[in-house]
Amino acid sequence: MIYRKKTLKNAVLYHIILILILFTLFACTLNQPGEIGNPRGLGASAQAVSGGAILAGTDEGLFYIDAAGKTETLWSGGSVKKILHIPGETETWVILSGEGVLVSTDMRNWEKRNNGLPEKTIKIYENGVKSFLTMPQEIKDLEINPADPRIMVCATNNRVYLTRNQGQSWTNIGGLSYQTNGIKAVAAAFLPELTVFLSHSVYGIHYIRPDSPGSLWIELIDGIEKLETTDNPNEVSDIAVFNNPAEIYISQTFRRRIYKLDWNLKKFNLVWSDDSPFGTVDSLFPAKNDLYFLYEGTAASVNHSDFSMRKQTEIQDAVKRIPAALRPNCIVIEKDSQKIPLSELWLLDEPRNISNNIAANKEGLYLPVNHAMDSYSLRPYLETIQRAGLNMIVIDMKDDYGRLRFTPNNPAVSAKGRVFRPLDIDEFLRNMKQRGIYTVARVVVFKDPVLAARENNRFAVWDARNAKPWAGYTDARRAKSSITEEERRNELRQFFPTDNPEYEIVRSFYDEQWVDPYSEEVWDYIAALSAELHERGFDEIQFDYIRFPTDGVNLGDARYRWQDSGMDMESAILSFMRHVRARIKAPISIDIYGANGWYRTGARTGQEVELLAPWVDVICPMYYPSHFEQYFLAQSPPELRPWRIYYHGTLRTDRIGRGRIIVRPYVQAFYLNVSYDRTYYDADYVIREIQGVREAGSGGFTYWNNSGRYEDIPSK
Repeated sequence: MIYRKKTLKNAVLYHIILILILFTLFACTLNQPGEIGNPRGLGASAQAVSGGAILAGTDEGLFYIDAAGKTETLWSGGSVKKILHIPGETETWVILSGEGVLVSTDMRNWEKRNNGLPEKTIKIYENGVKSFLTMPQEIKDLEINPADPRIMVCATNNRVYLTRNQGQSWTNIGGLSYQTNGIKAVAAAFLPELTVFLSHSVYGIHYIRPDSPGSLWIELIDGIEKLETTDNPNEVSDIAVFNNPAEIYISQTFRRRIYKLDWNLKKFNLVWSDDSPFGTVDSLFPAKNDLYFLYEGTAASVNHSDFSMRKQTEIQDAVKRIPAALRPNCIVIEKDSQKIPLSELWLLDEPRNISNNIAANKEGLYLPVNHAMDSYSLRPYLETIQRAGLNMIVIDMKDDYGRLRFTPNNPAVSAKGRVFRPLDIDEFLRNMKQRGIYTVARVVVFKDPVLAARENNRFAVWDARNAKPWAGYTDARRAKSSITEEERRNELRQFFPTDNPEYEIVRSFYDEQWVDPYSEEVWDYIAALSAELHERGFDEIQFDYIRFPTDGVNLGDARYRWQDSGMDMESAILSFMRHVRARIKAPISIDIYGANGWYRTGARTGQEVELLAPWVDVICPMYYPSHFEQYFLAQSPPELRPWRIYYHGTLRTDRIGRGRIIVRPYVQAFYLNVSYDRTYYDADYVIREIQGVREAGSGGFTYWNNSGRYEDIPSK
């Protein structure tokens, strides 16, 4: 009996132990890769990148790829743009993601470290109900101080942030005083005092010493190649710090150049270039003996001692091993017993084959809708299209005065718009399709006097000073004798006395009325009319004036009554694009200022190429030579200025958009009474523009002449 009790007791213990073993095995199984994102068999993060393994950051998250090509998910909370590695007894990994800054010591658990970083609010409007999505402001760059990895710096498009505790808290250390955004890169080093650097798309490198009371950003551009005919350095794409002693390297976005800083002389010295007239160098990483970097189609390095360059084909081969579906933004690989992080991997993409995008390779003209009302008026344009070998027409369906130039079937569209001399779009589109002409409906978005006046002005941008719809104006001091009676009678002009009885102040209003870009009901209206235009046969929808008002000495009086808490210009444009992108199944193109395609800035307008590129198929910069300063790129020989502007402008927009958009510029096919045009405008002027676009490898162009006169465009 005693024996049997012992046997039973042992059996119970045996089963308890067995259950515990099984439970442990089950728990371990739950912790396998694909469940919580731990690479199988790593054991410690130190082994994560070795023996041919790769870490890859993509738009879908962070992935581990072993030497055999097996892929495991490490983090799937959003896009990953940059991976940073901090060596040590306990290795640390930092990623720059769509969710901000994340840190992990085991690659299993990722901690968000965004305390002190700005947020943006995206407004979502569905079925008449609005909600809000709060996320970190887009961070343009993130870097670690190699001499003290607790210190990191990051930047939004206009502010730099510093942490001294590895992201536990961030402090805003400001940005440049210029009223424009456009920060591209940041870095931090001890020289010997803590020094933070930023690069700005327009104004170049600046530095600040945040530990010095009252410190300000100081310009540091001596030695950097400038954009011709300007005082501004060409954009600096990246800043790298090599530690012990600290050495600073920079590269450029629109020239293949790498420089090293002589800190004592405060001057940059060129250390590598292949003398290409255009090219992008980015993703600098200073390893033990070499500075690694990328340029178009190539991974390379230069030696720290003699600056000799060699191509790093092993890196390119490693990237090719990554499954095509992942399309990496950044990687970490092991080379020479060092972990090499590289970002901006779009530079290694194969030349794009855009032939499968129906919006690509379109060359056409803008057709004023009044000239398409009958076959007689339309015939000259069809003849011009055939003569010039064109295949596209852009035509207004919602014009600069907010008028609908078609008759909607959707009553909700008719309720907010005003139909004016409508085109029979069904007949027009049948005609174009028979001729194989690609059709683009131009929709002017936020400049809209019709909608601004609807429903007791509830959609209008508001004048806070005068409590009425806002309209921009300029004031000019004019001699009384020069003011005509017509001007005195014109309701758009107001006259104010001055101290001198011979003069008066003439207030001239811009011929513009704006609706509030924050208004979700405005977005819904634009989405509904655009969706109908596509359903009725237009191949593409093109948005113009997708921006905030920019002109008027009274711009500071403009108020946006639909602006919800946490929103700014950037989040308004983003929210609008998210809204219409989900509702329009056609390719979407947008028109932007030429300067917003030249520089990484959307100052005053909200038109940032980086911001807009993920939501559109085509970007159409207006690089009109007449609209730039007349000396801009007018170096000898000056008659080549139109070619320079369109060639370099097209390439610059493509690089800012990371090669993922079609760049289809508007080409100036009109004369403007400015100094350069008075001397040089002719048919050759137009030919040079399209030669520049084509030589840049563009996806097409559109001739623009507001009056519809196209005598200057060349035959095929």
